[in-house]
Amino acid sequence: MKSIISLLCLFVATQAMSAETQNPVVKMRTTLGTIVLELNAEKAPITVANFLQYVNEGFYDDTIFHRVIGNFMIQGGGFTEAYAEKPTHEKIINEADNGLNNAQGTIAMARTPAPHSATSQFFINVVDNPFLNHRALPRRGWGYAVFGKVTQGMEVVDSIRNVETGRGGPFLRLENVPQTPVIIEKVSVIE
Repeated sequence: MKSIISLLCLFVATQAMSAETQNPVVKMRTTLGTIVLELNAEKAPITVANFLQYVNEGFYDDTIFHRVIGNFMIQGGGFTEAYAEKPTHEKIINEADNGLNNAQGTIAMARTPAPHSATSQFFINVVDNPFLNHRALPRRGWGYAVFGKVTQGMEVVDSIRNVETGRGGPFLRLENVPQTPVIIEKVSVIE
């Protein structure tokens, strides 16, 4: 309940901020360079408030991009360099029906197969991924909620997408774990 109240407070603050100013802008400093993201608080208010809550708490600092698929996306926001999964706040409502598409350079929420299961993990689309867009309300058609886009540092995203991958950490069945960790050193809101 406490998490829901704090998320609602952040939502209200984000709404007030976006009404007075431009969309929030976040800088993500990684070991391969800096990515700047413009968040769309108008179309994805709950998702942006959730993401900013994690940013403001320093949650993403010293986490890794733990899943990299070069012709698909790069995913992070949940694991330390030692592959320890970080505890998260409550799951949020899926806002994939907001009209934003999973196009190259957009940031979206990662989730389990359950539509409303996103917490902290996100991914950046490295190509257009229309099959991830919202199509219908049934479970399989919900899609993945886009909530912003890369405005600077797409070359950094491309560097990350091209790292050597294989098995690693708890992901022993997957072949898409960076073999040299790509660390998210610091994420902060640009005032």
